[in-house]
Parts: sequence; structure tokens; C-alpha cells
Amino acid sequence: MFGLCSEPLRTEKGMTMNKDIGEINGACHCGGVRFHVTLSDGLHSARRCNCSYCRMRGAVVVSADLAGFRILQGEDLLTTYRFNTMSAEHFFCSRCGIYTHHQRRSNPHQYGVNVACLEGISPFDFAEVPVSDGIAHPSDDPSGGGPRQAGVLRYIPS
Repeated sequence: MFGLCSEPLRTEKGMTMNKDIGEINGACHCGGVRFHVTLSDGLHSARRCNCSYCRMRGAVVVSADLAGFRILQGEDLLTTYRFNTMSAEHFFCSRCGIYTHHQRRSNPHQYGVNVACLEGISPFDFAEVPVSDGIAHPSDDPSGGGPRQAGVLRYIPS
């Protein structure tokens, strides 16, 4: 989709992060919801979105095919939210409120997975994160132009 900066990713602890990670475990804040995910393109698909919902949520997400996401524990704790076209389904832990993943509107065969829920990964590990144009969502574009980048968010630690 959109590329990240060419510099190696560094974790908050200064270690180099593997952008080509394949499988990883994740969990919500309270640990009630646990999952295992196979990422479609590792951390290369990391992005944010500027739609009305994502703008408020503020999560960095990566992609996984539906078949590559498996709940290990706490499926009964998950609650969902849909809005506007009702196409995307956003999943949250009903105990701690953390957004774990969502079924994507732009590609309903994939989940967007919150990187903050992935073991050892933080949204602050990414120096730059592309921002998808969710205000002018590609699914609403009659020309079929596909996804557009609205900008880039940068994190510069002090």
C-alpha cells in the first residue's frame, strides 16, 4: 500500500525491529482477549486512517487475512461497533475497552490489527506511518482509483 521510511524500525528500547515479521501473538490491555495472527505483509502495511472514526481512535494498524487471525482466549469478551455504511466491524475488549482489530471496509477479506496489541510492538516504534485517506474512502470512489495517502505521521522521540 504505502511505504514506510527506508530507515530500520527501532523499538522504544532502541532495538532494530523486524518489519518482515510473519506470525505474532497479541492481547488487549487486561489480557482477557488473546489472539494469534499471521500478518499479510509483516509490519510493511502499517498505517493510520483519517476517517471520522479512526481519527478519534488513533491506532496504527497492520493487515492480516481473515483466515490468519485466531482468537485464543476471550472471544466472549469481544464487543463490536459499526457505523455509517456498516461495512467495517471494529472489535473491542468489553472489559478494558481496547480496540484489538477490525474487519476492513476497503478489503473485507482482511482484518486491520492494532499494532499496540502485538507482543513487543508499540506504535511509537514507527518513525513514520502513512495515513490513508478515509475521508475520501476508496470504496466511495466511482472511478475505482483505489486507496490514496492523505499524509504521514512522524514520531521523533526526545
